[in-house]
Amino acid sequence: MAAIGRNNRPRTVVIDREKADELLRQMKSEKNGREGYREKSLKMHGWICAKCGREFDASNLHHLTVHHKDGNHHNNPPDGSNWENICDHCHDDEHSRSMLGEYLSKD
Repeated sequence: MAAIGRNNRPRTVVIDREKADELLRQMKSEKNGREGYREKSLKMHGWICAKCGREFDASNLHHLTVHHKDGNHHNNPPDGSNWENICDHCHDDEHSRSMLGEYLSKD
């Protein structure tokens, strides 16, 4: 495996096969966990935007996103209490509100 050294030239990093396999398993597990919460949220909360009420079907489901209420995308409790399904328009609005509030509160 090559990495960039201090002088911006590639350097060789030696990793034993066991460590490399374990790292790969861990990365795959984390990826599957992240993908899994979306499917769980869709099953729990349905294919409807919690903000505007827009309903989705298989053709446009990619526009329905999972919003983490506490802002921490690593906080995925099995009961779904930190998730709400909202459309991409409402999701953008949700995240821009705090920026607008901060801007308006400045003197």
